[in-house]
Amino acid sequence: MLIDLSHTIENGLVTYKGLPAPIICDYLSREESKKFYEEGTTFQIGKIEMVSNTGTYVDCPFHRFEHGKDLSEVELEKFAELEGIVIRVPYNQQLAVTPAELKGYDVAGKAVLIHTGWDTNWNTDVYYNGHPYLTGETAEYLKQAGAKLVGIDSHNIDNTEGRTRPVHTTLLGAEILIVEHLCNLGALPETGFKFSAVPPKFKGVGTFPVRAMARVY
Repeated sequence: MLIDLSHTIENGLVTYKGLPAPIICDYLSREESKKFYEEGTTFQIGKIEMVSNTGTYVDCPFHRFEHGKDLSEVELEKFAELEGIVIRVPYNQQLAVTPAELKGYDVAGKAVLIHTGWDTNWNTDVYYNGHPYLTGETAEYLKQAGAKLVGIDSHNIDNTEGRTRPVHTTLLGAEILIVEHLCNLGALPETGFKFSAVPPKFKGVGTFPVRAMARVY
């Protein structure tokens, strides 16, 4: 069974305040295409203008580090069919996810998905501020414990109230991928699934939308 863990991207969607919303429109409309084909045959070619931090997206090392691997250089195995584990830290109980919440879980070699429930605020003004996040110590713990990828159903994996981003720095510095703005993690079991979040193979890009999903077995 496949479970979709991605938000829908639509025209005008604001993922991160201060960044422009995507513009999604026709490059070639069905009406315009009629002049090129026989009667009854039409096509649509879409045009999308957006920043790479849109919707549910993956961060790779180049996002944070000038000489880090970009999307085209990260091995496909790091994006797809990763053994997954869900760790539940409800946002109405606490916002900061500390190492204490992770101890007792085997995260080595896994995609570690932090389920906070914050995705219920998606596409509202509430979503952008006062959101759940990992502490810098938690990132260091995940690095030392051997996590392969870390995801969260929140606005940012770091605390955005300050200007530092220790979680991005630690994880991406260790080539541990990050997936932000996940959703529907409540539909997953704690274990017993494979996680995938595969972006296009772009050169010179460090983050891009993905169709994140889990295959429950």
